[in-house]
Amino acid sequence: MQACAAVGQSLLMHTYEQLFFGKKVVAQLLLSSDDFTSPIRHKNLQNALHELVKLGVVPIVNENDSVSVRELVARLATMMKLSALLATTVQADWLLLLTDVDGFYMPSVRKEPRLLRTVRKLTPGLEEMCNGKGKLGTGGMRSKLRAAKMASDAGVHVAIVNGRHPHAIQWAMERKIGTYFPPRRGAR
Repeated sequence: MQACAAVGQSLLMHTYEQLFFGKKVVAQLLLSSDDFTSPIRHKNLQNALHELVKLGVVPIVNENDSVSVRELVARLATMMKLSALLATTVQADWLLLLTDVDGFYMPSVRKEPRLLRTVRKLTPGLEEMCNGKGKLGTGGMRSKLRAAKMASDAGVHVAIVNGRHPHAIQWAMERKIGTYFPPRRGAR
């Protein structure tokens, strides 16, 4: 898995270079949870991101799963957590968690599950409604909810939205689709 991850990183970066048609320089940052728990590494991360943005470079951030076994064990859960930590670190306005479903569905015994459009407070009860793993990942909706809570508690707008939707990014930020988590008041 680690060797495949290393090969996949170069393919991923090649794809991003093609997507930007050579009009923007892209840079890769491979992160692990240690980059957020070590004060020195965290500061270095902030400095690197700040300088890349200042230079007009598009940072492509991914988990460092070619060397960090910890990240491979719970890949999706770790990816979601890293995205929330990164959004908090850069004081992002938005974190969009793209998935293959339309958002967070409230299970129902009598009828079809219904999409929750806004979650103002993530409770243990809501989290317990998640049945664990998704079809493709290992963290499922529970890891997305935890990441949404972490980021929204830090003052970030968060949406869980279907990444296959043709207007996913714009419409999620306009709150037309997906499940929205408003930032906690006074978090910044």
